[in-house]
Amino acid sequence: MIDEERHEVVSSEDELLILVDEHDQQIGTLDKSSCHDGHGRLHRAFSLFVFNRKGETLLQQRHPDKRLWPGYWSNACCSHPRNGEVIEDAVVRRAEQELGLSVAPTFLYKFQYRESFRDVGSEFEHCSVFIASGDSQPKINRTEISDWNWISPSDLDGEIQRSEVLFTPWLKLEWKRLRTEFKEQMEHFTNP
Repeated sequence: MIDEERHEVVSSEDELLILVDEHDQQIGTLDKSSCHDGHGRLHRAFSLFVFNRKGETLLQQRHPDKRLWPGYWSNACCSHPRNGEVIEDAVVRRAEQELGLSVAPTFLYKFQYRESFRDVGSEFEHCSVFIASGDSQPKINRTEISDWNWISPSDLDGEIQRSEVLFTPWLKLEWKRLRTEFKEQMEHFTNP
């Protein structure tokens, strides 16, 4: 989609991520590159789903220069809080930086996952999942995102099942839980 472009650098391989234990308690910090090397180091992260008034969810296509899952489609925004930053504040910050959207996130759940991308590296995250509403057209940051699209929940279900589109593993894991365990919360956003 054609939109107003921005090109601000908002993340780097040198930025410090928050290392956590199995209970999401901070145990230190480490640069992002090292957190993603090999099988990964467990670190704090978040994932945001944004829904519009039509009940569609916003997807983003990851920039081709991303180290992990470049060019794959994912949910609206996924990133990491900074050391000392409240995770909800990080969600708001990154939605603005990546999408040009102002959001009021609602926390749904936390989970831990580990996924490897070929021999390039891994995500090993303790991830908090949020949901928000928003009808503004994104003004994407082209250093982070290549493209974006609104899609209905049923169409996303079908696309994931067909496996013709490359989706990030965390999107597939989180979407499955949203569509089952958090159906009531989702219906608040998808049945306007």
